[in-house]
Amino acid sequence: MELITSLLAGLWESSGFALLTWQNLVMIGVAVVFLFLAIAKKFEPLLLVPIAFGILLANLPGSGVMDDVTLSQAFGGDGTFAGTGHWYESGVLRILYAGVKSSIFPCLIFLGVGAMTDFGPLLSNPISLLLGAAAQLGIYVAFIIAILLGFTPQEAASISIIGGADGPTAIWLTGKLASHLLAPIALAAYSYMALIPLIQPPIMKLLTTKKEREVKMTQLRKVSKTEKIVFPVIVLVLIALILPSVVPLLGMLMLGNLFRECGVVERLSDTAQNAMNNIVVILLGVTVGATANGESFLKVQTLGIVALGLTAFVFSTVGGVLLGKVLYVVTKGKINPLIGAAGVSAVPMAARVAQNEGRKYNPTNFLLMHAMGPNVAGVIGSAVAAGFLLLMFSN
Repeated sequence: MELITSLLAGLWESSGFALLTWQNLVMIGVAVVFLFLAIAKKFEPLLLVPIAFGILLANLPGSGVMDDVTLSQAFGGDGTFAGTGHWYESGVLRILYAGVKSSIFPCLIFLGVGAMTDFGPLLSNPISLLLGAAAQLGIYVAFIIAILLGFTPQEAASISIIGGADGPTAIWLTGKLASHLLAPIALAAYSYMALIPLIQPPIMKLLTTKKEREVKMTQLRKVSKTEKIVFPVIVLVLIALILPSVVPLLGMLMLGNLFRECGVVERLSDTAQNAMNNIVVILLGVTVGATANGESFLKVQTLGIVALGLTAFVFSTVGGVLLGKVLYVVTKGKINPLIGAAGVSAVPMAARVAQNEGRKYNPTNFLLMHAMGPNVAGVIGSAVAAGFLLLMFSN
C-alpha cells in the first residue's frame, strides 16, 4: 500500500497538474480566445492559428518545448562542469526559434511577400506612397511615449516598429537593437496584424464621414510589364544606397517581386509564394506564440510593451486615414479616405478591411486595388523606418 501511495504521489508531482500556475491558465485562456477568433471569426487564421497553438504549447507545464540549454546551465552549483550543454538538448521549439532570433524567418517571409505582391496599384497611383508614409505615424508616436516611460532608445525603437504592422520587420529590428524584448514585441506585432479586422474599422468610422466613405474611385491605369520589372531593382538600389542596413529585408522583398514579374522563373515564384512561405509561416507563428510563457510574459513591462504596440498601431491607422481625408479635399472628392488605413504594411489584410468598410456604405464600391497601393507602400515604408531606426540607435 505504501508503495502504491508513493508511486501515485510521484506521478502527481511529475504531472502537469502539479506544475500548473495561474499564469499558465491565463495564457491558455488567451490561446483559446485566439483560436476562437481565428476559426469562428476567421480573423487571419493563417497567422492566428499557429500563434495561438504556440501559446498553448508553451504553457503546458513540463512539456519542455521551449527549454533553453545554455552554457551556464551546464555547470553545477559548485562551478564545476556538469554537462554538455549542447544546443540540441534544448526544447524543439526553442531550436526552431533560432530562425526568429537570427532573422532567417523574417527575411524568408519577405521573399514570399514579394513574390505575392503586385506593385501595379502603387505604380498606377504614386500618391499611394504618401499614404504609406503617413501610416507610419504610430512608429514615431510610440517611440516618443516609450522614451518618456523610461525605455532606452534601442528598446523604444524596437517597440515602436510594431506600429508598422509588419511582424518580420519588427522581429528583424528588435533582434538587432533589443533582443531581450524579442518575445513580447514579436507576439504583439503578429497578434495586432491578425486582429486588424477588429481594430481598424472603429477608427476608420470615427475619423471619416458617411459621404467620404461612399466615395467611388475610378479605375487604375494599366501598368506595363517593363515598369513592374524595373521597379524592384530601382527601389532596392536607391534605398540601399541611403540605408544599407535595410538590404536584408528589402532585398528579399524585391527579389521575390522580381521572381513574380520577370516571367522566366515561374517555379521559383510559385515556391516562394506557396510551399516555402507556408512552411516559414507555420514555423514562425508557432515559435513566436511559444515565447508567451505565462511566468515570463505576464509582467508589467511586457504588458506595457503590448499596450504601446497597440498605441502605435492605432496612431498608424489614424495617420493614414487623416492624410486620406486631406487628399480627399485636395482631389475634390476623388480619393476615398478609407484606403489610407491600408497604409500599414499588413498585406493584404489592411487592404481587405478598407474594401469591406467601403462596401458597407456603397455596395458598388471596389476599393481593394486602390487600397493595395498604400498597402504595399506601407511594406516599403516600415522597412525604411526600421532601417532609419537601426542607423540612429545601433551601438
